[in-house]
Amino acid sequence: GATVITNLFSALPYIGQTLVEWAWGGFSVDNPTLTRFFAIHFLLPFLIAGITLVHLTFLHETGSNNPLGLVSDCDKIPFHPYFSFKDVLGFILMLTPLMALALFSPNLLGDPENFTPANPLVTPPHIKPEWYFLFAYAIL
Repeated sequence: GATVITNLFSALPYIGQTLVEWAWGGFSVDNPTLTRFFAIHFLLPFLIAGITLVHLTFLHETGSNNPLGLVSDCDKIPFHPYFSFKDVLGFILMLTPLMALALFSPNLLGDPENFTPANPLVTPPHIKPEWYFLFAYAIL
């Protein structure tokens, strides 16, 4: 999985192979690669949440643009507490099942192939990409 996906960087002219080796942390997929990918997967949601909060703050401070140029102050309601509580409630309703799934049955939706010990010398007989890469795999 990681080798195929990171090798997509090698399609970039001039810098592709350098990007692949940088992403791998060496000349093949190894512990540094997995450590980097785990760190990215851990930090990316926090980065997205932070950018979203900054966006909401700027939107609250300056307001959104009106493409028609009409004055519509008459039907405005304050952002806080109405939308803040709605957003927090939606966040809790979405996070609760996700946390329950992740904490109480983390392997429920996992692929059984993930529990096979890795052996770089043996290729599994039934290699297929994850569902979100099947469209590209079908092109091959």
